[in-house]
Amino acid sequence: MTATLPAAPAPHAPVPAAGPSAAGPSRNAALNGWVAEMTELLQPDRVSWCTGSQAEFDQLTKQLVREGSLVRVNPEWRPNSFLARSDPRDVARVEERTFICSADPEDAGPTNNWRDPVEMKQELIALFDGAMRGRTLYVVPFSMGPIGSPLAKLGVQLTDSPYAVLSMQIMTRMGTEALEQIGPDTSWVPAVHSVGSPLVDADGSRRADVPWPCNETKYIAHFPETREIWSFGSGYGGNSLLGKKCFALRIASVIAREEGWLAEHMLLVKVTSPEGRSYNLAAAFPSACGKTNFAMLQPTLPGWTVETIGDDIAWLRPDAEGRLRAINPERGFFGVAPGTGERTNPTAVATIWGNTIFTNVALQDDGDVWWEGLTDRVPDRMVDWQGRPWMDGLPVPAAHPNARFTVPADQCPSIADEWDDPDGVVLDAILFGGRRSTNIPLVAEADSWAHGVFLGATISSEQTAAAEGPVGALRHDPFAMLPFCGYNMADYWGHWLDMGERLGEHAPRIFQVNWFRKGRDGSYLWPGFGENIRAVDWIVRRLDGAARARRSPAGLLPLREDFDLEGLDLPDGAWDELFRVDPVAWLQEADQTRALFERFGSRVPKRLLTQLTVLRWELVARL
Repeated sequence: MTATLPAAPAPHAPVPAAGPSAAGPSRNAALNGWVAEMTELLQPDRVSWCTGSQAEFDQLTKQLVREGSLVRVNPEWRPNSFLARSDPRDVARVEERTFICSADPEDAGPTNNWRDPVEMKQELIALFDGAMRGRTLYVVPFSMGPIGSPLAKLGVQLTDSPYAVLSMQIMTRMGTEALEQIGPDTSWVPAVHSVGSPLVDADGSRRADVPWPCNETKYIAHFPETREIWSFGSGYGGNSLLGKKCFALRIASVIAREEGWLAEHMLLVKVTSPEGRSYNLAAAFPSACGKTNFAMLQPTLPGWTVETIGDDIAWLRPDAEGRLRAINPERGFFGVAPGTGERTNPTAVATIWGNTIFTNVALQDDGDVWWEGLTDRVPDRMVDWQGRPWMDGLPVPAAHPNARFTVPADQCPSIADEWDDPDGVVLDAILFGGRRSTNIPLVAEADSWAHGVFLGATISSEQTAAAEGPVGALRHDPFAMLPFCGYNMADYWGHWLDMGERLGEHAPRIFQVNWFRKGRDGSYLWPGFGENIRAVDWIVRRLDGAARARRSPAGLLPLREDFDLEGLDLPDGAWDELFRVDPVAWLQEADQTRALFERFGSRVPKRLLTQLTVLRWELVARL
């Protein structure tokens, strides 16, 4: 056939379809027409509209076990759980193949890979032409956010990956209920995904399937103006679960800017003090900065509880009273397995007792899963993530460093009752944090919303692996959104500043935290993990007006006598070092911040440039 571009349905004005393209179960004629047109392009053997039922899940898992694509984990250890082993060429997000296809390259900005949308679609059409021959096209309607929530958004993913269907059922509200939310005039996001491995060639010859089909050519393309997502060649993680980073962040950030809300790479927790008062916190941490541990924090201070609302993504929207409300748009956790263990995060380990899809972890002789950090004791015999015999002492890890678990959020022992409240929760504070061995204090409060946006815009972490660049060099990750903002990051900062003006006195207070500061001997000054509740305790008492602070160029810092250190054996001098602001080192950091801003040219909001100028003045005054 001659490939022609299926017209993308307008996100806010569905176009009526006529004739055979209107056939389909949806009340939305544009949706039915889009599926019909994409079916003509993709040429699958069959089309299946997913219901999201347990029977559907069971049928797909049985099929994949039979075909060798899944291994059933020993049900005595983890009932209804499965292990997938990906192709070694398909093990992580492919950021270098992820594109923002806006009409104007300046709208994508310097931190995104840009492609012309017309040219990109021409390439994609050629790749998707016949890409599903011999396979089933699954139509996956899904809701990001609780079904019917005024804060939720709807999407439809087309995919030829049963693994993606199963994962989307765990990670989103997927199936018939979501489809019923898409009425004749309802907005929805079209997303198409193919592993790019047809089983039938154009000449009709058939080839055998493999356990993990994929393609050497990979694209994850986002079209902000038409709200489309096209993903080709990968079956792994966020490359194929298009509701996650693609929709919930890249496309949603564009929608949020247009509609006056925020789509953020943030966890959500509810903390309750010994006095019984509850507070809702959102926190943005780049990878390897303790995000999941904080989302499932087990406090060491008596009387405190921390409950999980979300571990990765938050949508924040002002309500009728002008307060900022937040929902977790996801239904499950897509966690990194290595390093998640009984000592580091017992709550996460308790969550994955069953109903979990594991990807690229090791398998023990008894049929249970394992990865580095799960237990202190290494099992005697097992096979690694590629199915090869493995034993302790081999130079390669048993689990891939990016091995994952996908599990329903409501299995988490610390899940809050409010986690799926359709109205969301009112935010009391927002936290930003990175992994820094120097300069950044343990905890600091922004002295204004604009200063808080400056703290979020300048989040940085020290690189920990040579593959990332020079070890110890700073990697800026503004708002932990560097790979996930769907438009120019400088415009995104401007949107945050505008949101503060809109919220006014109802705006949440903003704080910065850093659990990773080290002393001169290279050891960590702060014990971290459950002791981080002590910083939360100070934050909450700041919200209540019960704790004092002193001014510094880094923000408002706690007084030692107002910070709960009872029972904590800090090394001599650790407190002073945790909050030391070295003006020389900070001026060097200010130079790096200026270099960051210069990447964005004249689009950087003047209010952020003013914050940088004020910071330099305060530092010079301390020399």
